[in-house]
Amino acid sequence: MENSNDTIKIISSALIGVAIGGALGILFAPYKGKKTRKKILNKGEDLAEIIKDQFSELMEQVSANQKEITENLQK
Repeated sequence: MENSNDTIKIISSALIGVAIGGALGILFAPYKGKKTRKKILNKGEDLAEIIKDQFSELMEQVSANQKEITENLQK
C-alpha cells in the first residue's frame, strides 16, 4: 500500500513540475506565438503519454496489492 502512495506523490510532483515549467516557458519563450503554441501542444501530448503510462503502472500496482490482500484475508 505504501508503494501506491509513493507513486501518487511522484505523479503529483511531476505534474506540478510540468505545470510550473510550462508556465515559465511561456513567459520567457523566445519564439513567436504560433511556434510557441505548437511547442506547447507537442509538450502537452508528451505529458499526456507520460501520465497514461504512469497511471497504467499505478493500476497494475493497485491490482497486485488487491490480489495480495485478498489472498491474505482468505488464509
